[in-house]
Amino acid sequence: MAGQRSLEEYISKRNFSETPEPAGAEQPASPGRRYVVQKHAARRLHFDFRLEHEGVLLSWAVTRGPSLDPADKRLAVRTEDHPVAYGTFEGVIPSGYGAGTVLLWDEGSWIPDGDVDEAVKKGVLKFQIQGQRLRGGWALVRMKPKRRSDRENWLLIKEKDAEASTDKDPVAIWSESVASGLDLEGIAKGKSHALPEFIPPQLAVAVDTPPEGPDWVHEIKHDGYRIQALIQGKTVRLMTRNGHDWTQRYPPVARALSALGLPSAVLDGELVALNDAGRSDFSQLSNGAAERLTYFVFDLLEFDGASLREKPLHVRKKKLRAILPSDGVTVRFSEDLQGDGAQIARAACRMDLEGIVSKRRGALYRPGRHSSWQKSKCIGRDEFVIGGYRRSDKKGRPFASLLLGEYEGDQLIYRGRVGTGFTDTAMEQLAGRMEGLRRTKSPFSNIPSEARRDAVWLEPRLVAEVTYPEQTAAGLLRHSSFMGLREDKMVKEVGRQPAPRSKKAPLPGATAKDTLEIEGVSVTHATRIVFPNAGLTKGEVARWYDLAAPRIIPWLSNRPVSLFRCPDGISGECFFQKHAGHLPDKIRRVSIREKSGSKADYLLINDKAGLLQAAQMGMIELHGWAARADRLDRPDRMIFDLDPDPSVSFDQVKGAAEDIRQLLDQVGLASFPMVTGGKGVHVMVPLMRRHGWDDVGSVSRGIARSLAQAAPERFIATASLEKRKGRIFIDWLRNRRGATAIVPYSLRARTSAAIAAPVTWKELATLPASDVFTPELAPSRLKEDPWKDIAGHRQALTSSMIAVFSEF
Repeated sequence: MAGQRSLEEYISKRNFSETPEPAGAEQPASPGRRYVVQKHAARRLHFDFRLEHEGVLLSWAVTRGPSLDPADKRLAVRTEDHPVAYGTFEGVIPSGYGAGTVLLWDEGSWIPDGDVDEAVKKGVLKFQIQGQRLRGGWALVRMKPKRRSDRENWLLIKEKDAEASTDKDPVAIWSESVASGLDLEGIAKGKSHALPEFIPPQLAVAVDTPPEGPDWVHEIKHDGYRIQALIQGKTVRLMTRNGHDWTQRYPPVARALSALGLPSAVLDGELVALNDAGRSDFSQLSNGAAERLTYFVFDLLEFDGASLREKPLHVRKKKLRAILPSDGVTVRFSEDLQGDGAQIARAACRMDLEGIVSKRRGALYRPGRHSSWQKSKCIGRDEFVIGGYRRSDKKGRPFASLLLGEYEGDQLIYRGRVGTGFTDTAMEQLAGRMEGLRRTKSPFSNIPSEARRDAVWLEPRLVAEVTYPEQTAAGLLRHSSFMGLREDKMVKEVGRQPAPRSKKAPLPGATAKDTLEIEGVSVTHATRIVFPNAGLTKGEVARWYDLAAPRIIPWLSNRPVSLFRCPDGISGECFFQKHAGHLPDKIRRVSIREKSGSKADYLLINDKAGLLQAAQMGMIELHGWAARADRLDRPDRMIFDLDPDPSVSFDQVKGAAEDIRQLLDQVGLASFPMVTGGKGVHVMVPLMRRHGWDDVGSVSRGIARSLAQAAPERFIATASLEKRKGRIFIDWLRNRRGATAIVPYSLRARTSAAIAAPVTWKELATLPASDVFTPELAPSRLKEDPWKDIAGHRQALTSSMIAVFSEF
């Protein structure tokens, strides 16, 4: 299947004077990795699953559509390759081959696990999807052919990962196009008259400080109910974040939206009650006493039948501002705040507002919690489950305080009491709601004896919103105040998002809730955000090193290593550590004589426990020597680090790597590429331990200089930023005693949170950038080793190599 592919079968089956399908000329092989699923109402409804490879779309017809359940293997019949242009096709195919309506059901990109041609030949194609609706690991597995059948049957199977689900049916959840927003009937008619469908909302990640820079816009964090407005002409539905219809609760808002006269739209915003000072007051909203209701709209997800979720935020907001009245009272545009995020947050806190929400200007709309939206709160403010109350000894007061908790898994953990903030009306209404929820046993898993006194236990059905300036070391609320009931949230949601701590609060990790146990290693401050842009926490960093340890340890074991540590995240102070100080027990030491003649203890990490202890210390990156501790004078690899000037494209970097590979091939040395997770590529040459640092250094220097002399407009062999303009520095300096290089599968302390990923030469040619592999996408890569053939290359430098390259 290698090389340019033919579309002869596709073309022969169609009359392009009658069908609107693209004729699709064959395209040269390219690194394109487009992924598409098209819903096709042909004679039998099915879903066409397509993966771009070498200038065409490899295609399968999935009869029942994709399933997120790994146990649910869906039949996928291999069909003819389609042109890449077919990936945007939507319309009606007339009578003849494939007649029926075609809808673009999902689109995005895909990354194969290894060589595509070899995988298809073997009948097991595994890959990662980054689509609007489908994500994570998937596999296409060819079935044994039936006798007298020329049909090629495969199975489409979801891998077991975080995106898998046994209770979500994507085919049932989504029926509209990701491109036009229309359903099959709407595409057939050319226009949709149905009410738009509810879209699961995007949620913000809690952070201690707002992000900075021109890529971010900031909004006031309104204190109300998250509401999505579904509009079709005069018809309006107000939906909560969980998809409940609350239109009848707030008819004034529905009437105001209806009066806008929009053709069809999906708006996202916050419904608030404004007090006399013009600030949002959740207590008024929750107890039904609100008179001044305002729907602050901050996003436009669909308009006039077309989905806008794939448009950048600033484009959606510009369109939203244009369709909303500038002088609206009940429906208002939520204004952007430009400038320094920290200053805006401080100003919001001085005005007694809840906080701010920061959003990346170029971000697409993605359901679920994503780091492109970040919320910064002025004080601790969260939802807690009401698990009981304390009786009151005051006449006319139905209870003294509420007993609160939050879920950790299936256990309700006690978090303290709240006894202030209640109006008389709110207290009476709440007492009435709690009356029918009494039970005999405590719903909490850890209720202290002090809290049991005078307690009345309740079924955990109600959610309270509470403010608190601080928490104790045990995680209990202090000086808390009741704000209202959260009827838009389910009890099992409470506890999944860590609350931001105020400056008076103890550091994250002071409670058991914030400590992660992995393989007997305690990772404290597990919810601390380490990568603000990616939303990756310290706990997730540790989980990555736990998962990747079997691949990392062979490259790390018995090799002096330097740690790049960022204890407060990559936005804080970071530093290299190569000497052993006071270290955990699983991080070993090796004594090495330095240039000064004195000896110093260096670090060794030989097992997973040591790797996890390093992660607990705030380690992000691992940088290893090119020699092992038992023979520090004999390097076992030679590395060329291709470091481009910012103006150099990644295609040019890949070309440089190929040039080095060809030169190494000419002298009989096999080499292996690795994308570094930054901008460049490493070309690694495994060596038998026969030569010292001087020989390895002189050969690597000679190779770099020979390429720089042959193509001075492309390459430079000296570490000069000024001379590097428009060129690639072939960094051979990694091959000197004491120098280090990034360890395979190490995370990089960069905004993308990418990993250094070994690849094959064929795969390298298809990659769009060096930082495409993240902990979210990389786990499937750990199943197979792109460098598995290294052990078979027992190669060494020769005297002729040393002589030739020493001349440069």
